[in-house]
Order: sequence, then structure tokens, then C-alpha cells
Amino acid sequence: MMTDLNTWFDKGMTRYAYIHSMKTHKENLLTIYNSFVLPEPMKDALQGIQKNRLRAIVITEDWCGDAMLNLPVFMRMADEALIDIRFILRDQHPELMDRYLTAKAKAIPIIIFIDEKGKEVVKWGPRAPKLQQIVEERKKKIPSKEDPRYEKAFKLFADRISSLFTTDHALWEEVSLDIIKKLLAKLNVSSL
Repeated sequence: MMTDLNTWFDKGMTRYAYIHSMKTHKENLLTIYNSFVLPEPMKDALQGIQKNRLRAIVITEDWCGDAMLNLPVFMRMADEALIDIRFILRDQHPELMDRYLTAKAKAIPIIIFIDEKGKEVVKWGPRAPKLQQIVEERKKKIPSKEDPRYEKAFKLFADRISSLFTTDHALWEEVSLDIIKKLLAKLNVSSL
């Protein structure tokens, strides 16, 4: 079992290998990545943390709607902060995922920021609080899994959330603000 985060980082896929391997949300991820523009104050803050020489391990799967939204936003942030990213597929590496369970769930994506020595600095994920609220409110309308209408209702929910995530620029900014606030607080850097 690998416990050293440097080992996990070395094992992970580069951003380009991950994107090229995607089969589900590749177009949506690229749409967000190509459309998202970081606000100037955030660019300054991200450039300010470059000296920390952070790296990131992202636990993900390409079918995940949250990853479809969060990862391209984070990739833009990583460009500005010079954070090298490696991607680990959750379902192929349960031993790493089990270390980062959220409320006993295997919710993704999880972004693990590490320093040069491979020590965890902070983790983020799977969702910004505002997005969590939106998803929870919309999920209330889905019948229980035992209900024969569940599958159709869940598919409609997933399609609508996916559409919202790929078009609502305010949500993209919400994700970036949540990530940077958590990062800056852990690095004891003044906020935006």
C-alpha cells in the first residue's frame, strides 16, 4: 500500500494524459477550461503563492459531474499558481480514496495540495458550499431509489445539473473562491 503522497504524485497522470483519456465529460471540461477567466485579484493571490512550490494530487473519475466543473476551474488556478497536477482515478485506487472519504462517501473530486517533500498542506473537495446547497435542494425533488420513477428523475437531475455547471459562470467563480480561500488560510497568506 502506498502511503507517501510523493509516490502517489509520481504515479498519477499528467493533466494532458487525463484529458486525453476522458470518455464522458471531456467536451464540457474543455468548454469550462477554455471559457473560465480568473478575476484579477485572484490572479495576484495565486501568483503570490507560487513561491510555495505546491503540487496537487486530484482523485477523480471522468464521469463525475462535480469533477467536470471543479477540475477545469482548478486547472486555470494551477496555471496561475504554477501548481503541477497529477490525476489518480478513484475506482482504480481505493486505498488512496479511503484516506479521503467525505462523510463516509467516496465523493470526488478531492484535490490534495502537497509541498515539495510530499507533505499534505490542505485538501479541498468535492464541492464548494454554494454548489452543495444547490445540489441538495435539487436532489430533494428526486423520488427515493425504491420508487419506479427514480431512474428517469435522477437522469433528468444529472442532465440539468450538468447543463447548469457548464453554463453558469458564477458557479465557476464560486468554486475558485472556495479553493483559494481554503488554500490561503492554510498558507497563512492574506486573503483576496
